[in-house]
Amino acid sequence: MAIIDSQVHAYEANTAKRPWATVPNWPDHVTGDEMVAAMDKVGVDGAIFISAFSMYRYDASYAVEVARAHPTRLAIVKPVDPDDPDVADVVAEWKKTPGAVGIRIMLTKENKREPGHPGIDRIARAAVQHDFPVNLLCWDNLDAGTTLVDRHPDTRFILDHLGILQPRTPPAPAQPWSPWAELPKVLALAKRKNVVIKVSGACTLSKEPYPFPDIWDPLARVFDAWGFDRCLWGTDWTRAFAVVNYEQAVTPFLKTDRLSATERAMLMGGACAKAYGWSPKKG
Repeated sequence: MAIIDSQVHAYEANTAKRPWATVPNWPDHVTGDEMVAAMDKVGVDGAIFISAFSMYRYDASYAVEVARAHPTRLAIVKPVDPDDPDVADVVAEWKKTPGAVGIRIMLTKENKREPGHPGIDRIARAAVQHDFPVNLLCWDNLDAGTTLVDRHPDTRFILDHLGILQPRTPPAPAQPWSPWAELPKVLALAKRKNVVIKVSGACTLSKEPYPFPDIWDPLARVFDAWGFDRCLWGTDWTRAFAVVNYEQAVTPFLKTDRLSATERAMLMGGACAKAYGWSPKKG
């Protein structure tokens, strides 16, 4: 089974040609070529490249360029704008784009949208029409995400990052931090059959150093509730950059004895290929 990273972000340096909307604490650049080189180094066969909202907002032109250069290794997902009255047409055009395998909704509290926002409804309906899964970022707003999933039972959703808010910087050693506090809500959401879950960025939720042994007990509860065929492993590189490097986000899943060979194959590639209808080709 191919190893597929369900979430990576590649981007150019911040220049006037393609300026960033914000400057997160990420490397100065991780181009598509550099991302594929990092994957090659640790044996990742392919990845779902999510156009970086932090930098490019709803402009996925760089992702399109990268997918054109690496069509057998990277598939692409574009955030779409609920405030655009023509967003259904945007989804239709995106469906025609080589390498496009999904769209994304940002339903975080900072985006200040309700799950019944008319633009979000338009996106959910257009996703059904064009057979796209909707990547859903609602990690500080899981109740709203659950409402949206229930509101559109015919739409296929992919819940980003375990539905759990993840740090962009390492937690202070003495910080009283409860990264898994929302886990009961995540487990309850598994009852909805129109959503699968990305087990992405999980290593950033560890309170222990590499290889992050404390992630496995809570993840076992996720696997039990969702089933391995609905769990998509991913690194969330480069958002996770300040907390873990790429190799550290991959290797624990390859080497742990908490997964059987069959479970590992499904978690680290099989479920992702099924959810997106895409598999990489090496060689």
